[in-house]
Amino acid sequence: MLGAIAGDLVGSRFEARPTKRKDFELITSGCRITDDSVLSLAVAQSLMEDLPYADNLKAFYRRYPRAGYGGNFKLWASSGDSEPYFSFGNGSAMRVPPVGWYMNTEEDVLREAERSAAVTHNHPEGIKGAQAVALAVFRGRQKTEKEAIRQEIQTRFHYDLSRSLEDIRPGYSFDVTCQGSVPEALIAFLKSVDFEDAVRNAVSLGGDSDTQACIAGAVAEAFFGGLSSAICLAVFRSLDEFQADVLRRFLRKTQGVLPC
Repeated sequence: MLGAIAGDLVGSRFEARPTKRKDFELITSGCRITDDSVLSLAVAQSLMEDLPYADNLKAFYRRYPRAGYGGNFKLWASSGDSEPYFSFGNGSAMRVPPVGWYMNTEEDVLREAERSAAVTHNHPEGIKGAQAVALAVFRGRQKTEKEAIRQEIQTRFHYDLSRSLEDIRPGYSFDVTCQGSVPEALIAFLKSVDFEDAVRNAVSLGGDSDTQACIAGAVAEAFFGGLSSAICLAVFRSLDEFQADVLRRFLRKTQGVLPC
């Protein structure tokens, strides 16, 4: 969960100015949290307090209306209608990492990932993207070998995770669909040596940098372990007190301790 927000923070300044490089300064004054973090925190609070996903996503949108939401989500969140809109955008995948931390069986992870996605992203690809990310986070928590994670996600969800970053990077561009961004974000994790490398890999694809770094960062934190104190402190400095309280409570509940 902390890794997801850190990835969003790092990737935020490249969303409008994509890069194909990895040797950038990790966190600068131009970094901020976006809708990825806001809605991940909404899902985390819903899990902890048994709040309906649709109601809480809308509540967080009203509280943070300028976080950079997608157009269809904004229309849904600002309306009086709570019917899903059959989206296959990567919004379902970016907000799902808390599910991978909160649930403790494969079956529960997959079921809850679908529930969290389907309130807006009830397209099969939208649900698949959320389930793939949540399951990868869960397997990371279990310290499953990377090759086993790759094989399971590829077999279950039919994503091609056999590509290299060098194969993807040259022709890759901004893509906000689950099917066009989730596999690449997972590859950024699979090809990494630590948390920071996973986030740099994701940003260097030159795509939807904040969301892909959020996804790669979420899985990398679960797999590699805690973040550095510098990154952890940067995350908390980027949050207001309400957001920080949700995050602290979630970390205590799922990991038992605060990392910084």
